Amino acid sequence: MKAIVQDRYGPPETLRLAEVDTPEPGPGEVLVRVEAAALNAYDWHVMRGDPRLARLGWGRSAPRARIRGRDFAGRVEAVGAGVADLSAGDAVFGDLGEASGAFAEYVCVPQELVAHSPRNLTPEQAAALPLAGVTALMGLSEVRPGHRVLVNGASGGVGTFAVQLAKALGATVTGVCRTRNVDVVRSLGADDVVDYTTTDFTRTGQRYDLVFDLVGNRSLTAFRRALTPSGTLVLSGGGVYRGGSLVGPVWLIARGRLLAPLLRQRIVVLDAVPGRARLDVLRTHAEAGRLVPAIDRTYPLADVPRAMRYLETEHARAKVVVTV
Repeated sequence: MKAIVQDRYGPPETLRLAEVDTPEPGPGEVLVRVEAAALNAYDWHVMRGDPRLARLGWGRSAPRARIRGRDFAGRVEAVGAGVADLSAGDAVFGDLGEASGAFAEYVCVPQELVAHSPRNLTPEQAAALPLAGVTALMGLSEVRPGHRVLVNGASGGVGTFAVQLAKALGATVTGVCRTRNVDVVRSLGADDVVDYTTTDFTRTGQRYDLVFDLVGNRSLTAFRRALTPSGTLVLSGGGVYRGGSLVGPVWLIARGRLLAPLLRQRIVVLDAVPGRARLDVLRTHAEAGRLVPAIDRTYPLADVPRAMRYLETEHARAKVVVTV
């Protein structure tokens, strides 16, 4: 089969299209013929091996997982022993986690990481959902009707889902983005949109029950200034980070972990965990029309290096998807 492989850390040019063995499903696994796969900031970080501290887990000189890509959608080709609720021909979507391998014609995935695709979505839309959608879902788990929620990084992959899910949960939603994306965020249902090029949301005097940070471009003190006295700050990643350091956005997250037990305001450091149960929740929202994946651009499999370059340099809006 054809797949995008990587034999050393580096820029998008280290990615190449190659012929590799087609995997075979073992017990509890599903073989999926990939129709679409989505790019995530995670893929960029692994490709670059950045921050360098993360190489302790990914591989010291090259990624242990040779094929990039986590999110996929496609059709079940075959199932291994013990798989009872999926069969050949089923439309599915999922997240391979740190194992990666979605930028390929076929993937083998444990059955607990794959679910039936939303019936009303295209493969491209379904592929855009798993990692970003689960991250948004987990980050908003404490939101209740009437809460005031701010999403910092509302036009990105996770942010576009977070705005829609927060509205579905009954919150009043403020999205923060750059000028060119204001209309996009408003079209997703945001009640208010802050243009960060002209306004610092931490100094407007507005207070929120939950601030969902997807950018990492403010200090903990500034973020807390935007919270109600009993509000919650959710830290996820650090999208503004563009590489070239030992620890990257880990420092902000580490400080959040250290301070959390000492504060009345809650600080939650989010670790998105893939799994079928959360994929099923996303499918329910999508089929009810409450969650519509926004796709910026699509690329063919052979153009994954070009897609990755766009992701890291052009401030992609919403999701970038690869068709296979």
